[in-house]
This record gives sequence, structure tokens and C-alpha cells, in this order.
Amino acid sequence: MDDLCPICHGLGFVTPDVPVGDPEYGKVYPCRCQSGPLAKRRIQRLLKLSSLGRLSERTFENFRSDGYALNENDRRNLREACEAARSFAEQPEGWLLLTGAYGCGKTHLAAAIANRLIERGVAVLFVVVPDLLDHLRATYGPRSLVSYDERFEEVRSAPCLVLDDLGAQSSTEWALEKLYQILNYRYNNRLPTVITTNLGLEDMDLRLRSRLSDASLVRIVAISAPDYRASGVSSVMDLSSLPLHAGQTFETFSLRRSELRGTDRETLNQAFTAAREYAEAPRGWIVFQGDVYCGKTHLAAAIANYRVSLGYSALFVFVPDLLDHLRSAYDPAAPVSYDKRFQQVRRAPLLVLDGLGRQSSSSWAQEKLQQLFTYRFEANLLTVITTRLTLEEMEPGLKARLMDRARCMIVPITAPPYRGRA
Repeated sequence: MDDLCPICHGLGFVTPDVPVGDPEYGKVYPCRCQSGPLAKRRIQRLLKLSSLGRLSERTFENFRSDGYALNENDRRNLREACEAARSFAEQPEGWLLLTGAYGCGKTHLAAAIANRLIERGVAVLFVVVPDLLDHLRATYGPRSLVSYDERFEEVRSAPCLVLDDLGAQSSTEWALEKLYQILNYRYNNRLPTVITTNLGLEDMDLRLRSRLSDASLVRIVAISAPDYRASGVSSVMDLSSLPLHAGQTFETFSLRRSELRGTDRETLNQAFTAAREYAEAPRGWIVFQGDVYCGKTHLAAAIANYRVSLGYSALFVFVPDLLDHLRSAYDPAAPVSYDKRFQQVRRAPLLVLDGLGRQSSSSWAQEKLQQLFTYRFEANLLTVITTRLTLEEMEPGLKARLMDRARCMIVPITAPPYRGRA
């Protein structure tokens, strides 16, 4: 391109030519071309390519960092995400990866970063990933006014690149190859980059994951807030049955001291102690195993209610009901899509699965549960399970995970059902 700077060759920055070990080694400084007519032309060209449009109104000033009807934990998390975005906008270095569910505010923050940089006269390219790939494909057309090489170079060498909605693109080999080439170039040159995505790292192509998981370059900010477009009422609430268990707390739990003896009394005491300790300092998974009405559901609900009382979020769901919710989400008229519903469940900060083993044993049900368990185990997300099943009766994949004593605690309750219960 005819307006590339001969010093930085269009990168917008320079690095001192010093040996390894020098204090200046690896530092990045703006090129002198970032001021004057050349910089203005470049900014205008990137703005024309950008997908900001109506997002040009998204700023830090009109971002609601307290969210809409959020609990204290989600408010704190959202404020931290806003501060991380502000810091990047003031000093764009490294990569910032914003992850979270649909409508949690990550696109607003990414656009606010771009708009703040534009105010400061910094060349930035904001583009939605599917649109980016369309721009690249369009250059193959005979009527294109710009060549593929020129367009690709504009994107990969933008002084600051904001990629919105990574993962929303089609997963063709061509698309993945182009994205990897862009990210790999920017990774090798340490170019400031902001990325938003609904996906977890484990769901991404291995090549992209390898770049995004480098903690020395990438700061990952996971936003836990629900969809703000739901007018302050999270669609998770119609899935959780925790309000039905509001009275099941540690204070209302009966240890049945006058009724139980021996091992039955001992295991119930141990389960109560384990539940309390987990509620106060949750870590990994905890599984309450025992007969119906032995107290395991009460203890699981007590954990969830205790965490909620501290300002944290918890999703409590009866496993057969969960599968019914997922099935109904396939309906085109459903208020929540299947993908969104499944993401809500598998990414819940604390998930209580009550009644595992009481669902239908269809291959579809087993597949969904297996996907759920695999994701939460690999992501090390807090999970509470109640079940009548023994380890020998469980699906092999789940059994293998539950046997990992470093990540999972199995708490058996041998006490019989409460008196008066069948």
C-alpha cells in the first residue's frame, strides 16, 4: 500500500534494536508515523473497514458496571471486567480476552475500548469475526477494489485489533486457517489485541487455543453476569429450583440424634460437616450418595443457599427437569435457544445437580450429561451432585472423574429415610 510508513512498515510501532537482557528489549513504542497526515489516513481507512456502526455510541461512561439486578458477586465481577477494559484502553499492551454468556456486556466493553482509542487518535480496527471473514472472501471477487493481500495485511498488522464474537464464524478449515494466521502473526509480534467470545478455551480449535492460553501475553477476563437484555431477570431463574428449597439450610437440618445409631448416625454427621466446610470454602466437586430422603438433597440445597446468602450465584436443578428444559429448547418458539440454555448450565459458577440417576437412560440424555460433566471437570467448576447410584452403577466416564480424589469428594450417607417417609 502506498501509505505504509517506511520505518514501521505499517505496524504503527517500533521496538528498540537491543540485545536480549537489555532493559529496553521487547518494549514497544509508537512510531512517529502515528501523528500527522499518514496516521489520519490510516485511521480513516481502518474506521471504514470497522464494524462499529451503532457501537460507536458504546463508551465506558454509559456502561452499567453494576449491571441489572445482579447479585454482589456478579456486580463485583462486572466492575473488575470494566476496569480491565479501561486499563487496556489507556495502555493497549498484550491481549485482552473477554469471555462470557450472550448479552453479558463484553461487546460493549470491547467497543468502548475501540472508541476510547479512536478519541486518542490511535489506529484501531474493530470487526465482528464473521464479518471479517466475509471481507476477506469478498477480495477474491473480480470487482473488488482491494486485493486479498492488502486486506489481510490491514487486518493482521492493525496497531490495535478488536475481534468481536470469536467462535460465531463457520468452522470451515479455511476460516480457521485465516484466523490462526491473523492471531499467530499478532502473537509473534506482540500486537495489542482484544477478543470477545462465548466459547471456553477448551471449545476452540487447538491452534487458536495455544495462542490464547499464553498467560504471559493474554489476560483472560471471564464475565459471570447474565444477559442484561432480559430486563434484569436472568433466564437462568426459570431453570433453577432453588427457591423451592429456600427453607433447607444448615440451621434447619436435623442430625436425627435421637433416632440414629452407629454407622448411620456417624455418616450423617460426617456429611453435615463436609457440606458445611464445602459451603464455606468450596473446591472441586462434592457428591452426596445415599437412599431417598436420607438428607442429601437438603445438604446440597443448604450449600447453594449459603453461597447465595454471601452474594454468589448458584444453579440448583433436578436432573430430569434439566433434560426436559434442554429438550424444550429445541423448539423454534422457545424463549431461550438450546445453545444458550446449555451454556447457562455448564458454565454456572456453582451447579447443583439433584437426583442424578433418576433421569431416563436414553442415549441422548447420557450424551448431554457426559458433555456437561466433561466441561465442568476440565474447567474445574464447582459442582454438587446428589445420587442414589453407587460408583459401580455410574457411567464409566463419570465414574473415572469421581474417583479423582484430588478433585472430587464422595460423601456416603447410610442413614435410612426420615421416619414417616416411604
